[in-house]
Amino acid sequence: MAAAADRIRANAERLKKASGAAPAPEPPPAQTAPTVVAVRQKNVRRTVDLSPTAHRALDTWQRDAADQLGLARVTGQDVIAALVDQLLADTDLSEKIIRTIAAQRT
Repeated sequence: MAAAADRIRANAERLKKASGAAPAPEPPPAQTAPTVVAVRQKNVRRTVDLSPTAHRALDTWQRDAADQLGLARVTGQDVIAALVDQLLADTDLSEKIIRTIAAQRT
């Protein structure tokens, strides 16, 4: 089978030379594709487990916040997203949260 392919290739080269056409360029050597890092475009969901007491207290807080803001409601998503933004922007708050977590785990 390989011999037939070699004959076909040789015949094609001979015909190209006879017709005056330029020989086919050599294909470039195989290159490894650059590493592509996918950047997440969609938001990522996080969930949290609360005690019934904390859940009721958060519900009350959300209703009070909605009243203060003149909104129909403030969602848990609104609260958690705002808290995370504050946590990441405020180093004092970040340290306070770290101390709180450490105290809860001891």
